[in-house]
Amino acid sequence: MQREEIWTEKYRPRKLSEVAGQNAIIKNLQSYVRQRNLPHLIFSGPAGVGKTAAAVAMARELYADTWAENFTELNASDERGIDVVRNKIKNFARTMPIGNASFKIIFLDEADALTDAAQSALRRTMERYSGTCRFILSCNYSSKIIEPIQSRCSVYRFKSLSADALAARIKFIANKEGLKLSDDALRALNYVAMGDMRRAINALQSVAVLSSEIKPEMIYEITATARPEEIQALITTALAGKFPDALELLDALLDKGISGDEILTQMHRLMINLDLPARKKVALMDRIGEADYRITEGANERIQLDALIASFCLASDND
Repeated sequence: MQREEIWTEKYRPRKLSEVAGQNAIIKNLQSYVRQRNLPHLIFSGPAGVGKTAAAVAMARELYADTWAENFTELNASDERGIDVVRNKIKNFARTMPIGNASFKIIFLDEADALTDAAQSALRRTMERYSGTCRFILSCNYSSKIIEPIQSRCSVYRFKSLSADALAARIKFIANKEGLKLSDDALRALNYVAMGDMRRAINALQSVAVLSSEIKPEMIYEITATARPEEIQALITTALAGKFPDALELLDALLDKGISGDEILTQMHRLMINLDLPARKKVALMDRIGEADYRITEGANERIQLDALIASFCLASDND
């Protein structure tokens, strides 16, 4: 089985109808394609939910064979200053479209990384060259785009992918690659991905290199993710006041190479659904957030995790 190509590129949607889990947005984008016209756009949402895929697919449908000449993609996080707007973006925007196209498209990824000065310069460029160029700004947080740009764009907010949408695409790829994918493995991929299609596809390809039969334990191991039941056991043991036992469970997770921030993320996901009194759950969630902040700011990871487990034990109903 040939696996040289990166699957996130190999299976990138070529048509808008292939973009998973964003049906309402895709319907609007398809209407732009039918009209052969579109406004400036902002695509906002978490990573791996189809923002870039939708932009590229729309360009393919608009321009057909000349899409590569009439579409350019820039990453604003690489060059955040005003020069990238004055040089690269303006030079592309001022040239006429190729073929029968009425306008070209500039796709600016991670646009929320642009400085305010760069965004102000971009606003003027969007106004000046709107006759020959359309802008699609992709970002995680539309609130970080200055208001004058937001008012000139139609804003589309992409959501995290549902388990059904993610499963449908993963099954499609598995069938194409001749992989045997069980329901348990599919649930594991969904848990690991957290609504991120790119993460799910990368995990599937990494496991497929080892075996054509995809098993849940392989997915958790290769992505350095703890099983949900392991995190559940850690939380319940700590809440039972069994501090030494909880530390042993924590040691086992760290020995697998699972990072502290990943453990905190998974604890947070499971804590939301725990059957606990609301006041206790609020206090424990607050403690998880505090530990996450301290680790992010450079505190010792192990000390913070041990302290978190200790605080869970102190919250135990057992004296």
